[in-house]
Amino acid sequence: MIGCPIVIKNFTTDLVRRIDMVAYGDPQIVMFGTGNKKGYTLIQLIETSNIAAHFVEENNSMYLDVFSCKDFDPAIVKETVREYFDAQRFSSRVFLRQAPLQKLA
Repeated sequence: MIGCPIVIKNFTTDLVRRIDMVAYGDPQIVMFGTGNKKGYTLIQLIETSNIAAHFVEENNSMYLDVFSCKDFDPAIVKETVREYFDAQRFSSRVFLRQAPLQKLA
């Protein structure tokens, strides 16, 4: 069941551990949206940025963003999603972002 806050919390806690991040506080999990956009929204602050997701009840889908300045393995994220939500199909993109390391004047 994709829309269960307890499963979402356990998924988040485990994902943070598996990708070697440090959570800042508890995840925020709130029922959000209306109509065909209704579902739980997750925000988990991590020391290096955040994890955000929206779970759409109508079509049993999940939209996940793991944003971090610290490297992590996207395959671990995909594996964790599959384990917790029995995901059958994935569409994923990985963006490597590197801020230039230069001193500000």
